[in-house]
Amino acid sequence: MIGNNAEGVDVPRKRPAADDDRRAAPADGPGTRPAPADAAAPPQPRGSVMRDVARLAGVSHQTVSRVLNEHPNVRQETRRRVLEAMQALNYRRNLAARTLVTRRSGTLGVVGLETTLFGPASMLYGIEDAARTAGYFVTVASVRTLERRSVLEAVDRLCQQSVEGIIAIAPKPAVTNALVQVPVGLASVGVGGGADDDAVPTVRIDNAAGAGLATRHLLDLGHSTVHHVAGPTDWPEARERIEGWRGTLYAAGAPVPPVEPGSWSAQSGYEQGQVLARDPAVTAVFCGNDQIALGLLRALQEAGRRVPRDVSVVGFDDMPDSGFFLPPLTTVRQDFAELGRRSLGVLLDQIRQPGDRAPDHVLLSPELVVRASTAPPPTRHR
Repeated sequence: MIGNNAEGVDVPRKRPAADDDRRAAPADGPGTRPAPADAAAPPQPRGSVMRDVARLAGVSHQTVSRVLNEHPNVRQETRRRVLEAMQALNYRRNLAARTLVTRRSGTLGVVGLETTLFGPASMLYGIEDAARTAGYFVTVASVRTLERRSVLEAVDRLCQQSVEGIIAIAPKPAVTNALVQVPVGLASVGVGGGADDDAVPTVRIDNAAGAGLATRHLLDLGHSTVHHVAGPTDWPEARERIEGWRGTLYAAGAPVPPVEPGSWSAQSGYEQGQVLARDPAVTAVFCGNDQIALGLLRALQEAGRRVPRDVSVVGFDDMPDSGFFLPPLTTVRQDFAELGRRSLGVLLDQIRQPGDRAPDHVLLSPELVVRASTAPPPTRHR
């Protein structure tokens, strides 16, 4: 159909809507229309919202918000009614909406090494427990290698989740170096690792002092010197334990045996233990961790060297199973729960009081736990 516009130009005239509808009818049958796409779908149940909780509890939605945020100015009876209403309605807080309103996600990020090693895994558990107690969720970005690029990618993944701060389990310098690159204003802490980095707050165990405790204990028992089975020297913890062991021997005027670095595994302790077991002059050994000590104990037993009658052994970490070794292992205990609490405290201080200030560096003292694997040396070596 052709008509005229205001300027007298012929233009196509739009067909009536009914005509269009008839032409669009499907082939299912004469005059039938397709059902709307969502007509067949059953209505989805709406999740409970804050106003539902308020209505059931007989309070305002502002009061429900105060209960959710643990505001102190709410009576216990009111708090009880609100919590019971939340449970009855299976109410779940909308974290996305909360983040938009408060600009706080209530979530902290942790960069951790993908490993079964006792130390890093225990640090992660300690951090998670402390964060949960403080009312924070934790999201973990695991890395398979402690290279700077891997750590930066993990940090980026956490930033995309709007975390309020990042704690990095940092057994190698690449981790703390990567933390320097976090976005400006984002709180961060390195946990574990070696000497303090002036640019990044750190919380760690005094590894040198712990090695000194172990070495001094053996010297005080009457051993003329102490051998050391070390961990991998690309880990700052291993280097610091070597330094603490060596420095204590120097201070006592005792001979300093050569040290061969290995890994953190029982196999490494076993292999080096086979060498030490052949030397009758070896009467005391300090191991870089309890796993190494486990392997050493087997090597000594296979060689007929009795512990502690012939050789005394000290570990480092105090794993939960260390008291069940044969014999129960004397070791240096790291308080991983305290490590988690202190690292979280340093992070929350940054979140609550942002601004330029010198990084905090917290050094925790370890503890010597004496069990049955150490004793005075055999009479012939006194």
